[in-house]
Amino acid sequence: MGASEIAENWRKVREQVPRAVEVVAVSKTKPMEAVVSAYGAGARSFGENRVQELVGKHEALTAEPSPRASEFRDLRWHQIGTLQKNKVKYIAPFVGLIHAVDQEALLEEINKRAAKHQRKIAVLLQLHIAQEASKFGLSADGLSSILERLTAGQWPHVEVKGLMGMATFTSDTAQVGREFRTLRRLYDRHAADRHWDTLSMGMSGDWRIAVEEGSTMVRIGSAIFGAR
Repeated sequence: MGASEIAENWRKVREQVPRAVEVVAVSKTKPMEAVVSAYGAGARSFGENRVQELVGKHEALTAEPSPRASEFRDLRWHQIGTLQKNKVKYIAPFVGLIHAVDQEALLEEINKRAAKHQRKIAVLLQLHIAQEASKFGLSADGLSSILERLTAGQWPHVEVKGLMGMATFTSDTAQVGREFRTLRRLYDRHAADRHWDTLSMGMSGDWRIAVEEGSTMVRIGSAIFGAR
């Protein structure tokens, strides 16, 4: 897909999604030129799910002393999808937001690596809201356990910004809406006390339902960059 088409797709998406909702352009598997095209059209948040690919794009576009770093200084990288503990060290120096955190052991590793780089790393806690066993996430009880540990100060170099979740892949829009509503209720239960500002739910196929149910962040790939 050419630069002009990507730019036009971004403009269409941004016109349709309410301004208050952040759009993460999911650039995973797409070439670096696609990121450059979307950035030129106004995208600033980009989602990658393969650490090696994320690091490569960061080094080429946003890492010092890359000659392009100043050109892309406000680009923010999101690590989306499952993250293995042994890969955290590669993205800890620069990642803007880690999605899909659903294990205390992963929080422990993120905290350790963030401390080494003298920074706080922002994360989202993933809840399991879908009926599909293939999707991951915390249960409500698992969330409570993590929140108790956060309150006790266990991971001082981790900043939880909110929750995320993925609905069942189905044509039943009522079911998708119910699942997103479940996540919204959990978010609302804790957001004010914990100063959360991010409820990430919704992708290219269901973002409209997610926004109706209160999403503040959507992850859109194919509608911007074309099918994979």
